[in-house]
Amino acid sequence: MTYTTLRYDVEDAICTVTLDRPDRLNAFTVEMAAEILAVLDRADADPEVRAVIFTGEGRAFCAGMDLSTGGNVFGLDESVDPLGPEAERIRDTGGTITLRIFRMTKPVIAAINGVGVGIGATMPLAMDARIVSSKARIGFVFAKIGVCMEACSSWFLPRLVGMSTALDWAMSGEILPAEELARGGYATRVVEPEELMATARATARRYIDGVSPVSVAVNRQLLWRMAGASHPMEAHRMDSRAIFQLSMEDGREGVTAFGEKRTPEYTKVPPADMPAFFDWTSEPRFE
Repeated sequence: MTYTTLRYDVEDAICTVTLDRPDRLNAFTVEMAAEILAVLDRADADPEVRAVIFTGEGRAFCAGMDLSTGGNVFGLDESVDPLGPEAERIRDTGGTITLRIFRMTKPVIAAINGVGVGIGATMPLAMDARIVSSKARIGFVFAKIGVCMEACSSWFLPRLVGMSTALDWAMSGEILPAEELARGGYATRVVEPEELMATARATARRYIDGVSPVSVAVNRQLLWRMAGASHPMEAHRMDSRAIFQLSMEDGREGVTAFGEKRTPEYTKVPPADMPAFFDWTSEPRFE
């Protein structure tokens, strides 16, 4: 399968998605959004893929929306009443991507090689680690161009960096160097450019080697979904049902292998073997 705006490669259980419009600094388009959604579905459904890395070709990660396109550059239908029955047609394309990343059953890692503004700054928020080149720059520049935060970033950003930092970054619209991204909690690690992909792959391997794929998927989902829970009882309900099922499957093999001092041989794979008590792919309706 070929794509126009990105490349898709799988090696040693790691899928690498490379945004591939270097002549436009990998600027985001409606076509790119559709292709990212397609590769997320593809990677999630492939039992041979255990983790996904996103990076950019050339000197940029993603320079935000391609503002050179005609019409509404955000791909929105300006004829729609946002409060009417056709509101589904004005969904923010970046938000559909971060919501899909949120539902992933495989770890997703950003290897941010260069500038990332707009969607290039917000899309990595929904990922599980952000490995940032020392040369990279990130900007939540929405106020500079007269729009607002998108891609569900008003939900993700304060959960990563805290409300005070999120307010400062969003209201100033400033371009942030790698060191500030690390201090604020956006960057998981800052590395030299030549170390970026090796570090991202090493991070992916930590989420692959010696661990149950389903356990990783369930832990990822529990943490993200419980970030907005109103009471710890919500976590208790999900924890209890999930560990009940896992304890009779990969959990049984893990405990046996520990007692026998051997490497466990886990056979369950997501998404097919996710615990059946919960619909892991559902999301509230957009209205």
